[in-house]
Amino acid sequence: MSDPVAPRANPVVIATWPFGLPAAKVAWQTIAGGGTALDAVESGVVSCEDDPSVNSVGYGGLPDAEGEVTLDASIMDHRGACGAVACLSRIRNPVRVARCVMERTPHVMLVGDGARRFAVSYGFHESDLLTEESARRYRAWREGLAAAPRVPEAHDTIGMLAIDMGGTLAGACSTSGTPFKLPGRVGDSPIIGAGLFVAGGVGAASATGVGEEAIKGCGSFAVVENLRRGLPPAEAISLVLEEIARRRGDANTHISFIALRADGASAGRSLRADTGFRYALVEANGGSLIDAAGIY
Repeated sequence: MSDPVAPRANPVVIATWPFGLPAAKVAWQTIAGGGTALDAVESGVVSCEDDPSVNSVGYGGLPDAEGEVTLDASIMDHRGACGAVACLSRIRNPVRVARCVMERTPHVMLVGDGARRFAVSYGFHESDLLTEESARRYRAWREGLAAAPRVPEAHDTIGMLAIDMGGTLAGACSTSGTPFKLPGRVGDSPIIGAGLFVAGGVGAASATGVGEEAIKGCGSFAVVENLRRGLPPAEAISLVLEEIARRRGDANTHISFIALRADGASAGRSLRADTGFRYALVEANGGSLIDAAGIY
């Protein structure tokens, strides 16, 4: 059972990466207008999914190795209710479909064509998710396959955590996954406990970076369990990152977490110091980007 922490009177939203700042501001406005934390993270993440300039989330995301854009997302509330979709094609807002899975089905996750057909059955419209820019990047990648080995492109998730006016927590996560991935690959973002976890009265966490590493160690769940033990958010994340490095045998990978405790304390940390990871923090007095330290 969760150990309750005194609720926070004022709302707070945190999100991964600089592109998460405008999305977090959308989420905060939802809360300021009387919306719940769940409404807020959905609206904030949708705004990022709709932005074609973010090539790792939603519309305009970089495709898989066959040129198909497939999307993963999850959403979770303070009671443990959750929903997710994986390998979803032709639907622009996977986080909304994830919420529909949570609220309209007895399931947690739908995948592939079944997820697409489910979305269409609930009124979601199909469209081409490949923009001219993402198609150009795909063609350049294909042409480069015959050349020297290429450094993999970054794959950055939007993870968003929020507390509303009543002190209630929620979180959401969305991504187009690793660029040019093998068709069918699923990362951590739609996996509850890996890319996202929320425990009412305790806290929430979300991951970004190499999803396989978050999956192997149930990363977001582990961060929240550290919060439950009473650790501050920065330390709760750092212990999980240290375990990832121990398991791998080195710190040579890109993975970061954000954490939000039920009293509003927050932090972000990276495994490596050279990733340039920053996270967005938005409160009533405005928003800012915070440099997240790497532990190695």
